[in-house]
Amino acid sequence: MSHPLLSVRDLTITFPDGDGGRRAVVNGIGFDLEAGRSLAIVGESGSGKTMIGKALLGLLPDAAAIGAGSLRFDGRELTANREADWRALRGCEIGMVFQEPMVSLNPAFRIGDQLTEALVARRGAGRAQARELAVAMLERVLVRNPRDCMRRYPHEFSGGMRQRIMLAAVMLLKPRLLIADEPTTALDCVVQKEVLDLMRELTEQEGTALIFVSHNLPLVAAYTENVLVMCRGDAVETGPVRRVLARPAQLYTRRLLEALPRRDAGAAAPPPAAPILEVQDLSVDYTVREGWRGKRTVRALHPTSFTLAPRETVAIVGESGSGKTTLTKAILGLAQPSGGSIRLGGEELIGCSRSARRAAGRRIQMVFQDPYSSLDPRMQVGALVGEGLRLDPGLDPDERDARVASALEDVQLGGDFARRYIHELSGGQRQRVAIARALVTRPEIIIADEPVSALDVTVQKQVLDMLVALQDRYGFACLLISHDLGVVEQVSDRVIVLLRGHVVEQGTRDDVFDRPCHPYTRRLLQAVPELYGDSIQGFRIEQRRLPKSCPDLPYFEPERDGNGRCVVELSTDTPPHCVAVALGA
Repeated sequence: MSHPLLSVRDLTITFPDGDGGRRAVVNGIGFDLEAGRSLAIVGESGSGKTMIGKALLGLLPDAAAIGAGSLRFDGRELTANREADWRALRGCEIGMVFQEPMVSLNPAFRIGDQLTEALVARRGAGRAQARELAVAMLERVLVRNPRDCMRRYPHEFSGGMRQRIMLAAVMLLKPRLLIADEPTTALDCVVQKEVLDLMRELTEQEGTALIFVSHNLPLVAAYTENVLVMCRGDAVETGPVRRVLARPAQLYTRRLLEALPRRDAGAAAPPPAAPILEVQDLSVDYTVREGWRGKRTVRALHPTSFTLAPRETVAIVGESGSGKTTLTKAILGLAQPSGGSIRLGGEELIGCSRSARRAAGRRIQMVFQDPYSSLDPRMQVGALVGEGLRLDPGLDPDERDARVASALEDVQLGGDFARRYIHELSGGQRQRVAIARALVTRPEIIIADEPVSALDVTVQKQVLDMLVALQDRYGFACLLISHDLGVVEQVSDRVIVLLRGHVVEQGTRDDVFDRPCHPYTRRLLQAVPELYGDSIQGFRIEQRRLPKSCPDLPYFEPERDGNGRCVVELSTDTPPHCVAVALGA
């Protein structure tokens, strides 16, 4: 009988526990993987998923040790490998696509040099042959203008393009096993689907086995055949992905499925109220250099209008580069608008005085995507949360301390958390600190930029539930930026869809999700597998079902008037929440 390509038996990985002993972070894990087959490893942060992948590549941290077990790859025992054996194995036999390609790609070298280096050193290819192979692989992963790409640096590409380049670099060596560790966490849903489709296509064409490490259960169901569910280092459940996710036998697996974001059909919309924020025909232009002296103007945000009322959540969705961040920067005064109006509580912010802008800044607070980067690691949590109160003349020191303590209690971080540092907290706790820091000034608006994209599903649910409860308590409005449509569907009241700086569709959540009309909105919704059912009836994950009765508004070439401005005509049949847009404008 032929042996499996990879066989893991009773794998245990330990770390020092601080008391002279060792504790297991991976405890007795075992599985087999045949050539050309796929396995997903899922679980919460800290469950040991990434440690298994690093053990297969000999990349465990210095403090880690394989305490017991066996790792056999193509019949060879890996735990006995020397460093030279690991170097021969990495890349050529086992490849790995890491979570953040900007960290994996060297910013000091051109893409072409990084793609051809391994082919020359490991496969013995000549420079010219290696460049042609690299260009061909870039074409296969749908990188536009691959020859030009070879001359550019990583920072010149979007996150989705960098992940495609990273996938091309790994697959160029044709490894027999590919480990993909959260490869799409920071990507929008359309690019996420494109990258995963490419990864599956390449592995199927080359007969490569795939280990997909993720906390995203719908993606696991769509792209893998078998699943291993882990909790705190233990294997909770394993088997064919359709069976495990449809009828999970263990409570922990059911908890993961039930934590996936979904719409609360019984949630009431906030009562009508006068808007606190009014954006009218807001546009933003950037000047970019061409060559040594040339310049040109690029319109990053075309005229955009919307309102935001107290207690209301408006979500802005769209792919990378669609203008979401540019819009919020203009509202915060961090980008200079080219036209339009921004009114906060009836007061115009564009062209206002510095003191008025500073006062507006206290009324609008921001929750950033990555709290580890946005919070000073040298400051304790209490000082970080209270930083926004330092210039408030109406509070004395005792009142500031009480406000900080109250904000930390609001996000369930009471006790000694105020004296801790950021590196001592988990990802979910750090995001709670970021929310407390925004809440402490009692703002009227909170802008949340991808607030839960890097969190696993159970922590994500806790943070979202907490944010909704705090909004009910304090009545602030929320402007949510997200590429996770499940999160948007769970918490938003209205949705704005951006594409290449244009608003292509906007309306209530139910209108946009149940009756999408623009083809781009449909593409967004169908790019994400949907969870149906419950723990009693059983779960199923499939492509979102959209009504066939919705008319499509096709992309079209714009007509222009005598001044070169785009002319758009809407028919009387166009739904009120959908906006036709000429993408060439």
